[in-house]
Amino acid sequence: MDDSVDHLRSRKGAFRIALIPAEVLEALNDGKLETVNLNEFLALELPRLARNVAAHIGLDAESERLIDTFAMLPSFKPMQRHGHIARALYDLTAEHADRDAVAHRLATHRSDVARCWATHWIPMSGLPLQAQLEATWRFAADPHFGVREMAWMAVRDATIRSLDEALRLLQPWVLSPDANIRRFASELTRPRGVWCAQIEQLKAAPWLAIELLEPLRADPSRYVQNSVANWLNDASRTQPDWVEETCARWQRESDLSATRYITRRALRTLSRQAPVPV
Repeated sequence: MDDSVDHLRSRKGAFRIALIPAEVLEALNDGKLETVNLNEFLALELPRLARNVAAHIGLDAESERLIDTFAMLPSFKPMQRHGHIARALYDLTAEHADRDAVAHRLATHRSDVARCWATHWIPMSGLPLQAQLEATWRFAADPHFGVREMAWMAVRDATIRSLDEALRLLQPWVLSPDANIRRFASELTRPRGVWCAQIEQLKAAPWLAIELLEPLRADPSRYVQNSVANWLNDASRTQPDWVEETCARWQRESDLSATRYITRRALRTLSRQAPVPV
């Protein structure tokens, strides 16, 4: 850890990009500091950060592959740019004598953005679903919220392709003592989700995931509670009767504040659609 930026770690993020202190931007772009909000994430100079990260993990920071990628970045939306940088870094590892060591350095980098790039490497690996999930665990448990979001998105497509297997493999995740891991299992399998492909099977038949949801119906973590509630709210748009029945049963069987919170939020879309009594 770089002691020279210790005094910046407890900062509150600026509410406008223009107000981010120059010292903070410098440290972020040097890969010495994690972002604390979306404004900092959007303010990054990606080519500069990518060069620094490449050098940190043992890759050629001035390679033609990276330079070509930087040249085309303006053609893509902001979030897509990160995927292209991750791909360029991944391709560079093909020429490295110890790819695993490079991958480890990226996955444990002090920059949250670098670790986000590492999550992109998981689907690029071509590994079977079980191995992809195992590789994702460290990112699902990451202390940074942004890395955790990238983690479930990284294996979303593989989960959709092998849904039955995914639901089985995720059973131990919902029993983990780590709330981040439990939340990952719920968020990964949301029928609709945010900024991701929808899971048509679960939109049509959300009950296929009931064994994944049941252990979470009274979860003590608000982080997990919100994810489970959003899961059910997703399902309520296509299978409202099932969601209402499930929530009613949970309330009967688990008269706890956590369950009441989950079911209330789960039914919010249906509550808005309910006819007003005359």
